[in-house]
Amino acid sequence: MGFFDKAFRLKENGTTVRTEIVAGLTTFMTMAYIIALNPNLLTGFGSFGQDLWNGVFLATCIASAIGTLCMGLFANKPFVMAPGMGLNSFFAIVVANIATIVGCSYLDAFRSGLVIIFVEGVIFLILSIFNIREKIVNAIPMGVRLGIGPAIGIMLMNIGFGSNVGIYVSDNPNPFYAMRDFFGSLTAKFAKDTMGDEGYKAMVLAVVTMFIGLFVIIALDHFKVKGAVLYGMLAASVVYWAGEAVVLGINPFASLKDASFVPPFKDMATTTLFKLDFKGFIEIGWFTIITLVITFCIIDMFDTIGTLVGTASRANMLDDKGNMPKMKQALISDAVGTLAGSVTGTSTVTTFVESASGVEAGGRTGLTAIVSAIIFLLCMFIAPVAAIIPAAATSSALIYVGILMLSNLKKIDFDDISQLAPVAIMLLAMPISGSIGHGIGLALITYTLIKLCTGKAKDVSILTYVLSVIFILKFFIPL
Repeated sequence: MGFFDKAFRLKENGTTVRTEIVAGLTTFMTMAYIIALNPNLLTGFGSFGQDLWNGVFLATCIASAIGTLCMGLFANKPFVMAPGMGLNSFFAIVVANIATIVGCSYLDAFRSGLVIIFVEGVIFLILSIFNIREKIVNAIPMGVRLGIGPAIGIMLMNIGFGSNVGIYVSDNPNPFYAMRDFFGSLTAKFAKDTMGDEGYKAMVLAVVTMFIGLFVIIALDHFKVKGAVLYGMLAASVVYWAGEAVVLGINPFASLKDASFVPPFKDMATTTLFKLDFKGFIEIGWFTIITLVITFCIIDMFDTIGTLVGTASRANMLDDKGNMPKMKQALISDAVGTLAGSVTGTSTVTTFVESASGVEAGGRTGLTAIVSAIIFLLCMFIAPVAAIIPAAATSSALIYVGILMLSNLKKIDFDDISQLAPVAIMLLAMPISGSIGHGIGLALITYTLIKLCTGKAKDVSILTYVLSVIFILKFFIPL
């Protein structure tokens, strides 16, 4: 305890080794899906070769661990990193377009695309070292900063009720989602007819699991049980596994029978590890290169800023001015994670919004991040075990954390339209667009225009004007 307390200042942050370990496990469980989903998205679900899938899988584990270790050791923050959702899908589209433009294989295009991620990481590292990214954070008005946490909360709830609980049936290539296709159906019979008998049973099981986990978490937290979120997810997992066996007639652990626990390092070495293709990168064309780098930078920068500020606000890590101590170190860690991803073989690595679940479980220091990083490394060997965690169980945690993050709304001055309007738009924009960065961008534009229209232009800093113009150009100017 003495070593950890000295290294991570546990007592000063009101936490213990046990709490930090539980928080690290909790965060990892809520984002374990990325281990398999990221290589699926980046390789067309393995359609471009199992060796490439294996390479991206290991890159996901290694880059996530490197970035998260930096966050824990360098910034002493409980934030966990991994290849960002949304950014990975965009990267896959970019790679496919590069293959078409240059006339090369997907693998060669993938290696050229990694150079874009590398350049982005270098830019972020330079901006972070010279405090430019921190100045951008400080340029976000206080009202908007206070609203980021609640907006992320609604986004988490939307993920928990929506895309995280998707049911696939054999005769339909598209998934059915809990909120849209189950709760959104006119009647239960209509939902059953649409999904089919087996699909409907699977959906009911997922929804029941989700709510059981949620209410277990709420009950445990009410009685001040440490690790309530983790225990709730475990309880939900047991319910789901039992339901699979009894209701669906499926062995929930069947995938473990033929699973391989040997990391495919050879495939990574031949496909993605240090395989940056600078020659192919230049062949893309400078205008396209600049456009892509700027796009990745803007999205990742504000996604990261939003996650750090929103989650830190919930954990009471912000000072009186709304700034997070050691923001520079956290942003440098984020840049290191992206650089690690580029040289190992994955898209932009960023701070995950699911880190909020670990914060809610009591995580307050870098020890939480280190625990999650260690599990990411272990997943190179135990990935099949992580893969059996039901999505419905993680939804319980996402919904619960999302609800709690709404509490920051009470700090908003509802009588000040220059605070209320940007936050209201951000609350709607984040879950619908699926982008933290775009939500912040719309809030900044709204804030700036309101100040201009109400004769208070001097209240807006020059950097805030610049950021607003950048987002206007991004939204409205097709490049």
